[in-house]
Amino acid sequence: MPSKITVEVLDGALAADTEALAGRQARERVASRLTAGDPTLWGQAAEAEARVRLGWTRLHETSRPLLAEIDALAAELRADGMRRVVLAGMGGSSLAPEVICATAGADLVVLDTTDPGQVGAALAPGALRHTVLVVSSKSGSTVETDSHRRAFEAAFTAAGIDAGSRIVAVTDPGSPLAELATGSGYRRVLTADPTVGGRYSALTAFGLVPAGLAGVDVAELLDDAADAAAALAEDGPDNPALRLGCALGAAHGRGAEKIVLAEAGSGIRGLPDWVEQLVAESTGKDGTGLLPVVVEGAGAPGFADAGDDATPVALGSGSGAAVAVSGPLGGLFLLWEHATAVAGRLLGINPFDQPDVEAAKRAAHELLGAPAGGETPLFTAGAIEGHAYGGWLPPGVGTVDAALRALVAATPAHGYLAVQAYLDRLEDASAAVLRPELARRTGVQVTFGWGPRFLHSTGQYHKGGHPNGAFLQITGAAAEDLPVPGRPYTFGQLQLAQAAGDGRVLAARGRPVLRLHLTDRVAGLAELGHAIQGLNR
Repeated sequence: MPSKITVEVLDGALAADTEALAGRQARERVASRLTAGDPTLWGQAAEAEARVRLGWTRLHETSRPLLAEIDALAAELRADGMRRVVLAGMGGSSLAPEVICATAGADLVVLDTTDPGQVGAALAPGALRHTVLVVSSKSGSTVETDSHRRAFEAAFTAAGIDAGSRIVAVTDPGSPLAELATGSGYRRVLTADPTVGGRYSALTAFGLVPAGLAGVDVAELLDDAADAAAALAEDGPDNPALRLGCALGAAHGRGAEKIVLAEAGSGIRGLPDWVEQLVAESTGKDGTGLLPVVVEGAGAPGFADAGDDATPVALGSGSGAAVAVSGPLGGLFLLWEHATAVAGRLLGINPFDQPDVEAAKRAAHELLGAPAGGETPLFTAGAIEGHAYGGWLPPGVGTVDAALRALVAATPAHGYLAVQAYLDRLEDASAAVLRPELARRTGVQVTFGWGPRFLHSTGQYHKGGHPNGAFLQITGAAAEDLPVPGRPYTFGQLQLAQAAGDGRVLAARGRPVLRLHLTDRVAGLAELGHAIQGLNR
């Protein structure tokens, strides 16, 4: 991969608008003020939050002492026969280490789901004796991560293994998780910089510890970020972060509030998913924002034919793109964080809060006493039960085909369709092909997210961003459910409650939501795929 960060704006009209904006930001010394931690850049309303959220600009320096701790712990675990690393974390706590390990070819089991099948596979008894669990959460109160921790503690104990000796906690200093970990005798408690929000935490302990324990040379990430930092601090219009942030802001000003992200020969695996959570959660609020649409490649539907409401951004070469971004992974983490902060300034929002995330969590909690599986479907067709939230679905709809056509018709002009798969992203991986199929047949931008992990990223945009989305939820019956130890619900009940809770919150905000529940996952996905193939633009 390239050793230097580059940002090319390849669309002529967008390049001119970008240059004008970047010149203005340069004159206002935005880059150097950001690097210096100036909390006034986003206005008075955001100042208090920004004052305690800018530690990420210095992580290439401040995370250095962590490297020796990671190396020592990794050697200790290997000596004790622990060679399988499982990461329990959500959103920014899981996406960055997943990208780091996938790019380096290191094995890391990422557990960011409540699907009982996927959780059960991670708990495989035969692998437990070689397993260390990394529990990553700023607070420790995240319901998914707390449920994973409980399940592993119970599994270790049942296998005759001292659970505390197999668990490493990554959290903020003084958090409830830090207190619990210390009191329970966990193997290690490693703390992260509390002045860094979760989605900006790639170069903190949240990104570095799991990757380092999995065998990645994480010092190289900090070296690459340090090499990029000087260029990102310069106030000239050639600063790549200014150029990228201003390109996104200029495109939004022209009506392109979506950015279509494609990996295009960068050599970095999964970076678009990390960019998606960073940009969507940072900018999607107050009825505005940038919606990332992650596609399968530069030839995928929705990229070269993005339309006037979207900007194709290539991570790698610029074939068919309006903007091309390249560089080493550590530098790209820092670049996108700087650019997102700049774009937030141009959009007039606070890029460090997430005011709409808690609504879905509260709704799911309320539903756990009456799981969504008890809802009466509006129709049953083959292996699919249909549910709708809000009053958008015409009466009498009794087939999947008709419900899908109604959902597409309910999608606002220049809007988007979000596919939300509350399934096992390993065993039910074929669900991801629904995104390009829907995009090809509907002509609208289509996003795809695995539930509930997207709730910790794009979930903010869905509720707080541009109000022009329609939502297709896919849930499925579990072949074998798992209890959450110490809680009065199972993983399957939690998963359905999360889907139904988010659906109700979206509907209350005027978004059309269709939930298709697969009573048989294999048959249901096949039937759904067939129904989508029958759609035409």
